[in-house]
Amino acid sequence: TITIKMGSQWSQFFPPKPSFGEIGSQNGKTFIVTGGASGIGYELTRMLYEKGGHVYIAGRSESKAQAAIKEIADATPTTTLAGKLDFLYLELDDLTSIKASVNEFKSKENKLHVLWNNAGISRPPVGSLSKQGIELQVATNCLGPFLFTQLLLPIIQATALTETEAGCPFGLVRVVWTSSQSVELTAPKGGIIMSELQHPPVDATRLYNTSKAGNMFLASELARRYGIASISTNPGAASTNLFRYTPSVKYLAWPLLHKPAMAALTQLFAGVSQDIGEADLKGGYVLPWGRVSTNLRDDLLEAMKLPEEGGTGRASEFWDYCTETTSKFS
Repeated sequence: TITIKMGSQWSQFFPPKPSFGEIGSQNGKTFIVTGGASGIGYELTRMLYEKGGHVYIAGRSESKAQAAIKEIADATPTTTLAGKLDFLYLELDDLTSIKASVNEFKSKENKLHVLWNNAGISRPPVGSLSKQGIELQVATNCLGPFLFTQLLLPIIQATALTETEAGCPFGLVRVVWTSSQSVELTAPKGGIIMSELQHPPVDATRLYNTSKAGNMFLASELARRYGIASISTNPGAASTNLFRYTPSVKYLAWPLLHKPAMAALTQLFAGVSQDIGEADLKGGYVLPWGRVSTNLRDDLLEAMKLPEEGGTGRASEFWDYCTETTSKFS
């Protein structure tokens, strides 16, 4: 049986006001925000830019990204020590294209402080597939970000080493993965049924939950395997174009939907706040609007531990699936 800790769920539907400390200047730091041209990613990009950060908006539409860049820059007061904004082409549902995107970034930068795997897709028509014929939600939400992160890992590790040698605390360099409260509410025991990756059920919500549990597991495994600060988030329910395939959700759930800028605070906290302990930076889970979860479902916690640690090893299995599926594109 699955025990859902309803007190924790209620506080995610109706989060308390943000209470984390000032994030300070981000001058000199380089960031990537996937899906940064709209919704939560747009607001996060704006916040980082206003703090002096250099933000790459990664996505498939240069015109949308350039429009976002202009809008953010035009709205920023001239008295603000603003950063820099750039576009990076990235098509997450086409694994053949991701290496070129990484090479493009590496041709311009030699450091990366925080990667936000923020972009995602929710409940497209059942049967929707990626360019490689993989179920679209797992492909876009997990496999694309996994490959993108893996190919960026050398520059992420080098940046972390440089910052450590300069005396900076652990966690200045991070990877943030975007999960969802729906994993805790409706994902099956263990988060993912591995056989469903090869034989997807005819259930768009189940497939979405699989991809979002996958994000949680990839965050945990990246931290375990490489010692990188890596955490997952439930940014909070926000009214964004994530619901473009399920417009009725915006009407049925409108009392629970918040402005994207609020959800962006969760992502901001996860990526740059110093109010997160070192242990939580190694695979922790962040809740709206900037709190570290202490009540995650027991079966999900067990999934993120290896059998020799008393867990099921499901997260490790999912990592291996992602490695095998993306290996020929790296």
